Amino acid sequence: MADRVHPAPLLPVSTPPLDTNPDASAETSPLRRPATPPLAPPPGTSYIVHVPKDQVLRVPLPDRARRYSKLAARPAARRRLLRRACCGACCALLLLLVLAAAFVGAAYLVFRPRAPAFSVASLSLDAAALLLGGGGGASPPVRIDAAVRADNGANRKVGVDYRGGGEVAVSYSGVRLARGRWPAFYQAPRNVTVVAMPLTGGGSGGVALLTEQQRASLLVEAEAGAVPLTVEARVPVRVRLGKVLRTWTVDVWARCEVTVDKLAGQAAAANKGCTVKVKPLWWWW
Repeated sequence: MADRVHPAPLLPVSTPPLDTNPDASAETSPLRRPATPPLAPPPGTSYIVHVPKDQVLRVPLPDRARRYSKLAARPAARRRLLRRACCGACCALLLLLVLAAAFVGAAYLVFRPRAPAFSVASLSLDAAALLLGGGGGASPPVRIDAAVRADNGANRKVGVDYRGGGEVAVSYSGVRLARGRWPAFYQAPRNVTVVAMPLTGGGSGGVALLTEQQRASLLVEAEAGAVPLTVEARVPVRVRLGKVLRTWTVDVWARCEVTVDKLAGQAAAANKGCTVKVKPLWWWW
């Protein structure tokens, strides 16, 4: 018969003996600091606490929080006020420009200003001495009586006030032969005025300086009965719109190309055309 295996008997569970020596257990247990309540500082004691700069909290005191908020909001209020002032100035300037443009447009539609027309009515020359020549290319003084026709018939409600200080000159091939003063007068609307003025002198010392080539060309053209001359005028004027409105004084530049048949006596002037320029009032003239 096979052998039987019997289980071993269970041993009783042993419990650790009770600690009868508290000092020995204290030696084997880990060290622990006894929790003691913090002691209150004695009265009259102050402390200095050093805090790093990057950890400083910028928080005002309660009694100064209101003042701090006002000071902090002041730059923003100034910027808003500056923006409002700039916007107001721009709007006012834009409004003035719009009003000025509207006024100018209304004045143009009401008065319809037009440029006066200029032409040379006649020329009486005493310039035969130009053909005689002289020493050093200097010719004797020239006398010319010019009559310029100013036509303001295109304007129904606009008058032209010619101021003093204007100048009229006659030249040949860029050489000034004679010059004179434009008289001051007022030209009413729908008016045609012929202005007669004496022109004397010429270039340096009151004489016209012509080269030998220019004198030879002038002789050929005089024999052919077609001498080209240039009449230039600079006249300061003021424009009257109705009876109340007036513009500022501006210079009117007129240039007329004419051809005369002779250089002595009353010559027949053939106009080739006149141009008028007024830079400040280019949109009118």
